[in-house]
Amino acid sequence: MALKYLFFLFTSLCLSLVSRAQVMNDPSFQQTVLKTLDNLYNCDFAEAEGMIKQIQTRYPQHPIGPILRATQLELQYLPLHENKAATAQFIQAAERGLALSKPMLDKNEDDPEGVFFALTAHSYLASLYNNRGDALKAVGESKKAYSYLKSGFTLVNKTPDFYFTSGLYNYYIERYPMDHSVVKPFMLFFQDGDMAQGLKQIDIASKKSVFMRPVANYYLAHIYLKHEMNPSRASTYTKYLADKYPNNPLFGMINAEALLLSGRYAEARPYVEQLKKMSNKLVPLAVNTFEGMLAEYDEKNDKDALAFYEKALKLPFSEAYTKEYHGFAYSGIARIAARANDRNRAKMFYKKALAVSEYKSLIREAKAYR
Repeated sequence: MALKYLFFLFTSLCLSLVSRAQVMNDPSFQQTVLKTLDNLYNCDFAEAEGMIKQIQTRYPQHPIGPILRATQLELQYLPLHENKAATAQFIQAAERGLALSKPMLDKNEDDPEGVFFALTAHSYLASLYNNRGDALKAVGESKKAYSYLKSGFTLVNKTPDFYFTSGLYNYYIERYPMDHSVVKPFMLFFQDGDMAQGLKQIDIASKKSVFMRPVANYYLAHIYLKHEMNPSRASTYTKYLADKYPNNPLFGMINAEALLLSGRYAEARPYVEQLKKMSNKLVPLAVNTFEGMLAEYDEKNDKDALAFYEKALKLPFSEAYTKEYHGFAYSGIARIAARANDRNRAKMFYKKALAVSEYKSLIREAKAYR
């Protein structure tokens, strides 16, 4: 499966486990962890950093502190892999979290707390190496993470948070070979999944889980946008995220995207305006793409739409986070060319869209043009 969202997936995964851990028996400490997580997702990093230091001071030999620190670095320096100093700190924090989980596993290899913090640390590193283009290291860490992921299948009935990991596996172990036929021979080594069941399980996590609710909503929305071609359904999950965490650029971008693809332009505009206030380097490409979509679809102004799309294409995309927006812009220019009866230009830009796009709906649109 794609690794680019794993830091969201496993941040909450580890915290769901901590709710049952000994260090979390104190209700006030539970609230500290929950508040820290909310601050991280809302990009309130100064507040979160103070709380993380408090947690590390109180439990210096527990992996929760280093894992929260790694999460902070991932979100604060998004995209992390482009910042060498932050990347070094991230690796150090993830490896420290892994090291602190080992004593738990040495005592009991099935210890759920040790399993999930080890899973988190390996998944963080796999995501980082994948985004850096270091395939061998990414695969190595993914294999280690998978061994712990399997251990979690039996925990699904103990807490709703575990519905997320089981659902994600059930969906992607079937979906990924459908989209990448080259890997089908290797699927024999993995336990079978069930896509419909996977969607149901992630939906349960998005509604009933405590710590994993943000990530379950985020990733389920991504599935409905990219694979299931159901942006209206996706928006039910993205709006929750954008409203609860208004300072988070990834949540803001995916919500605006879902609303625009659903044809709900008036609803999308305030969220696009909110994105304009954010300083994250990923945002300008998204904003110009969204402005182009509003001009094209809502205002029926091809001239302005073209200008926005062309401006978007002048901005570099992040392979991990904003590549699809180049696909949106290319397809927008193709539609504008088609309306102007410039078939050669339309075909050329649809071809460009196909070279970068992964969304089923966009691929279908581009391939359908003759």
